Amino acid sequence: MTGRLGALEPIVARKHAEVEALRGRAADLWARALAAPPVRPLEPALLGGRIVAEMKRRSPSGGALRAELDCAATARAYADAGAAALSVLTDGPSFGGSLDDLVAAREAVALPVLRKDFVVDPLQVAEARAAGADAVLLIVAVLGPAGVEECLEAAARCGIAALVEAHEAEEVAIAVAADARLVGINNRDLRTLATDLGTFARLRSLVPPGPVCIAESGVATAADAARLVAEGADAVLCGEALMRAGEPGSRCAEFVDAARTAASERAWR
Repeated sequence: MTGRLGALEPIVARKHAEVEALRGRAADLWARALAAPPVRPLEPALLGGRIVAEMKRRSPSGGALRAELDCAATARAYADAGAAALSVLTDGPSFGGSLDDLVAAREAVALPVLRKDFVVDPLQVAEARAAGADAVLLIVAVLGPAGVEECLEAAARCGIAALVEAHEAEEVAIAVAADARLVGINNRDLRTLATDLGTFARLRSLVPPGPVCIAESGVATAADAARLVAEGADAVLCGEALMRAGEPGSRCAEFVDAARTAASERAWR
């Protein structure tokens, strides 16, 4: 399915090369993954209109966002603002991140931390857990059905949660068929990098009761977060808008309040 990635194709090709460079460390990575401290549960943290607050220095779609990012300080600001979990970009060339950022963020707070990267192989799941990640992102368009199954098995092996991301109906079906417990609906077209906030509502109905459903990308305002929760999101992942804010923690608090209010109003319908 990687031929359908368009603008992200070079990143995915680079990830395959990175994995090959990791092969010689496979035994050590799996040993460290299996010996890592207990995960901080992500699934129960995301119920009820919650915010997953992201940190990244730049992105292919948004350009430079926050070159001076201090991951530990930002993690504390997000936690104080009421975020339910953190998402940390660990890709270096395209996002300016690293696993050191994830370690710094996780050591600063008690929230569960998602490693957000382009996973192409189960070895990266072990690498994430070895670094302390509580969850890992699995993109259906990158992995395809077989790859999703293999990486979910790797996640189960080392006790890490997996957020399985889809951005079209076929991919939602693959995530559901794989019994994903966390299903992300991405409002960004991975081929063009354009966002359409209406994608979530179109695909949400395809996710049956049971999995936690997370809305991702294109969340520019607190009103956007509220809209997505009203349309059925259990949680909303917010990144670029927070990174561009003068005070990411203050902006995060606005999103948290809006999402909680929308969740309360939805419960009374």
